[in-house]
Amino acid sequence: MRTVAMTEEYAVQIANWDYEYPYEFYNMEGSAEAIQELLDGSYKAVVDEGDVIGYFCTGKAAQVPAGQLAGVYDEPGIDIGVGMRPDLTGQKRGRPFFSFVLDHIDQGGLDLRLTVAAFNRRAIHLYEVFDFRIVNSFLRGNTEFYVMKR
Repeated sequence: MRTVAMTEEYAVQIANWDYEYPYEFYNMEGSAEAIQELLDGSYKAVVDEGDVIGYFCTGKAAQVPAGQLAGVYDEPGIDIGVGMRPDLTGQKRGRPFFSFVLDHIDQGGLDLRLTVAAFNRRAIHLYEVFDFRIVNSFLRGNTEFYVMKR
């Protein structure tokens, strides 16, 4: 695995990933807005053998706007967001992928923080393996989100 700058080709691929229920919540449906966000400089692609297998972002791009309004990001920290190609999820590949991502984030001495939909038990379990703990929660519409910190 290696990280590379997000390219338009990778952004289009990622924006068209199709997650199955209940993870379809994360589908970007190929929108131009999603592609532009992926290209804003906050995102890195994770490539393995020439194929994009995931991505991660840091900073404001990793925050959920409803959480900003709720003040859950007021304390200093490095916000991270991650995504793995749908056909690779649920196959015990999360640990090596997430470990790789964590190794490529410059913490600068700050805590790492991530936000995850409360229904995503699979991801929450993975993050807990890496010593992230739920420290806050908020609602966006009918969806509850957890803020986790390490």
